[in-house]
Amino acid sequence: MAINVNTVYQTVLSILNKEQRGYLTPDEFNKTATQVQLEIFEKYFEDLNQQIRVPQTDLDYADRFLNLDEKLAIFKTYGEATYNTTDYPGIKYFKLPTTDAYNAQADVHTLGTVTYTDSYGNITELQRLSRTDFYNIQKSPLTKANESFPTYLYESLPNQNIAGQSLIENSPRVLYVNPSTITSGINVDYIRKPSDVKWGFSIAARGNYIFDDNFYNPGSGQGSKNFELHESEQTNVILRILAYAGIIIEDPTIVQIASQQVSGREANKKS
Repeated sequence: MAINVNTVYQTVLSILNKEQRGYLTPDEFNKTATQVQLEIFEKYFEDLNQQIRVPQTDLDYADRFLNLDEKLAIFKTYGEATYNTTDYPGIKYFKLPTTDAYNAQADVHTLGTVTYTDSYGNITELQRLSRTDFYNIQKSPLTKANESFPTYLYESLPNQNIAGQSLIENSPRVLYVNPSTITSGINVDYIRKPSDVKWGFSIAARGNYIFDDNFYNPGSGQGSKNFELHESEQTNVILRILAYAGIIIEDPTIVQIASQQVSGREANKKS
């Protein structure tokens, strides 16, 4: 169950307005909420790396590693990579999926296992290699990649367009696969990027905002979109939004109190 965006926004407004400290507009809230969600999401990877190195309890509900993995599981998905030879003539590569196997918009954030399914339905995991190894093992018949032992390189495309006339900002990362006979059947497990948070609204006759509880429609831009984080993160979300809200409304007291609460929670996680 996701964290309800309206519950968070109304809680933040209630805290800010309790002592008439200020007001956070829907646009300010949406931008701040999206940033906070991304910060919490990115920190999962750091926390997971830390928890791997420390002993865990035998009690499932208190196992921090399992709890973190549960929070990341929300974003785990898979999809098929698309073979491409036209955008960059002379370069053969696979585009990472932007839509997952469930036909949902899901851009790749962190790449997981990459597999190849041949025409007989056999599934083989590709080995990820560095640039040097990816090219060097092709020089020997003994180590050369084949369809029973495929390899891949995960790198960005060149920073020029098809005509080579202009630079491309943020060149996408793609998969270079060996052997070159593989032109389909590449599937990737990955962690997707979280979607932007949106508190949608309509404006009443008196100019006040009315919450739009319809599911967000990208085509019309109407509706709302909840936080995608685990429901246990609701307090963390509210505190972090309040810290940013204190900066927006120029109230250092809010910033200080909210930041202290966040720091205290983070210290407790590591103790």
